[in-house]
Amino acid sequence: MIDTSIIGTKTDWVKVEIEKGAIRKFDDAIGSKNPLYFDEDYAREKGFRSLVCPTTFPATFHLPKPGIELELTRTLHGGQEYEYERPLVAGDVLQCQSELMDVFQRQGKELMTFYIIETSGKDETGQIVYKSRATIIQR
Repeated sequence: MIDTSIIGTKTDWVKVEIEKGAIRKFDDAIGSKNPLYFDEDYAREKGFRSLVCPTTFPATFHLPKPGIELELTRTLHGGQEYEYERPLVAGDVLQCQSELMDVFQRQGKELMTFYIIETSGKDETGQIVYKSRATIIQR
């Protein structure tokens, strides 16, 4: 039986500083070779103040999970969606908060619990600049 009373649980706001080196390492790991992600002069020529983050970069943020504890050996990543108000760039300092939006179970070969987590990131002016929605599956 799952405890649906945890739906709506939120984490505290967590500070995340976006660094050039982390963007370059992420770009190298995904093999994109987009100069916006590793060539600061090129990014500035294109109107950005520094390196631009790849779309899935917020997946690297080490944020707490709201109201749940996961056994990592039995956890699967079920999906991720991102929505941006503007690109994230090196030098951004964000405040991020996650909220458990839903929890439910499905029977497969074994019973699986699905957690839907939405994360918001706001900039130093308090404006929300991105949201992500993740599906985490616990087997």
